[in-house]
Amino acid sequence: MIGQVREMMGGLEGRVRGMVARAIVRLVDDARQAQELQVELLSDESQDAVERFQNYGLTSVPHAGAEALVVFAGGLRSHGVVLAVEDRRYRLRALEEGEVALYDDLGNVVKLGREAIAITAVSKLTIDAPAIEVTCETAEVTADAVTITADTVDLGGSGGAAVARVGDDVAGGKIISGSSKVSAL
Repeated sequence: MIGQVREMMGGLEGRVRGMVARAIVRLVDDARQAQELQVELLSDESQDAVERFQNYGLTSVPHAGAEALVVFAGGLRSHGVVLAVEDRRYRLRALEEGEVALYDDLGNVVKLGREAIAITAVSKLTIDAPAIEVTCETAEVTADAVTITADTVDLGGSGGAAVARVGDDVAGGKIISGSSKVSAL
């Protein structure tokens, strides 16, 4: 009787043990509605086309070699789902308690820090929007050069006095010299 119970429970025990597994990402197919991964679960077990669930609004394409957490409904290995992918090779470290960051393998970071929101771009930061509004007490721009391309530039707010350029006609003659640091077309 006890042997029969153990035999019946043996299959259930195996399925329960097989419900959650660690895996290594081998390939990523990001072209589908749900991203699919090829993962290596055990030294002799790999799964193709395992769907990866990602949080709404956040997405990524992990590198081969990243670690994954895979769950199998009912312990059946025929239909796994990747719930999380971690890549400790690139993980951002030294955040303070409560801080949050988005990051990649190149060093690009958006950090919601305790003292400031900091954006680090390793090559270029591009903002594409129909309108941008910045409201602050002070603003500081440090750059080797600044180019503003616009039909109208209002310094000090709209409706200010006109600014003349070298060569422009002004009352009593022409402006013949100007700043070597500020120029306009």
